[in-house]
Amino acid sequence: MKKLLDFLAWPVAIGLLTALIVIFTSPGFRPLLANLHASAQPSVQSTQPVSYAGAVKRAAPAVVNIFTQRKIQAQRHPLRDDPLFRHFFNNANQPQQERLQSSLGSGVIMNPKGYILTNHHVINGADQIVALLTDGREAQATVIGTDPDTDLALLKINLDNLHAIPIGDPASAQVGDVVMAIGNPFGVGQTVTQGIISAVGRFGLGINVFENYLQTDAPINPGNSGGALIDARGNLIGINTAILDKTGYSVGISFAVPIDMAQRVMNELAEHGEVVRGWIGVEARRLTPQLARSLGVEPSIGVIVTGIYADSPALYAGLKPGDIITHLNDEPLGDGRRGAQFLEQSRPGDPVTLTIKRGLQITQIQLVMAAQPTAG
Repeated sequence: MKKLLDFLAWPVAIGLLTALIVIFTSPGFRPLLANLHASAQPSVQSTQPVSYAGAVKRAAPAVVNIFTQRKIQAQRHPLRDDPLFRHFFNNANQPQQERLQSSLGSGVIMNPKGYILTNHHVINGADQIVALLTDGREAQATVIGTDPDTDLALLKINLDNLHAIPIGDPASAQVGDVVMAIGNPFGVGQTVTQGIISAVGRFGLGINVFENYLQTDAPINPGNSGGALIDARGNLIGINTAILDKTGYSVGISFAVPIDMAQRVMNELAEHGEVVRGWIGVEARRLTPQLARSLGVEPSIGVIVTGIYADSPALYAGLKPGDIITHLNDEPLGDGRRGAQFLEQSRPGDPVTLTIKRGLQITQIQLVMAAQPTAG
């Protein structure tokens, strides 16, 4: 009996195997397998927008093209005073001619009153400034004030129905966030470029006195200066200011003044026409690893005083070159970034407590900030 069962089992097994092969290779069964496989996978839905057109529509009408002109003296001919030259050319005694030099940039309409933020270097020395809006209107712009230390300037135009840009929060910006730069590169017209936040809080680059930049790889080229850096929702988070490249063209390292700093400057310029900050009267620099080792301290301990100005609060308080400032108002100074931020927001009359290391001694010095002397 067992032999009979063994004899019958082999054909049955072979038949079942053949049936399974036919079923699983059948064209009609493949979609079912695919559906079963797909249903077993977790559902992943993208939260990223497929287009940033909505963000651009919110911000772009508030970004203007800035055109400037200034009068400059034509270059004097090198032979102008040569007697032979004067004999053969009748116009040798004519007065030196003037010519107009044009430049371009961008700006951002900050409120319906017509206040426009741009860069100081865009309008510096200009005799005429014209703002061209996206709706085709243009207007003469007047300078309300400038702040060379942050490379910002405030202009005003007199037009109705102005679109003010929505303001974002640069403090919430994170590395990797999508951003867009809007401006007028090379004068071709309003252009939008896209990138990400590459770094936050960049300082010590030597571009301006006060630096706390947002760094981005969104392409920024000549003509973009003063334009808007917006987030993915169309909110303004920075004023495009500089690129880091010897050729003068963008290679993915660009910097924008964060809008919270820019707004502080704007408010001061709107109210006073200038920004008056507090002044201690010291020159200081970060400790290099080599200098820190020679002094027997950590590089992150603070900044070292390299010079004291005459008739300054620092001089009268007893600071000396070589002192290491470790704390400002009991807050660690570190690499100096906190100190620069404090000075950028300070005012004459503000009290300051400095903790200094002089040799092996640690002491505190109190002083009151003065107004920075004007040049000349």
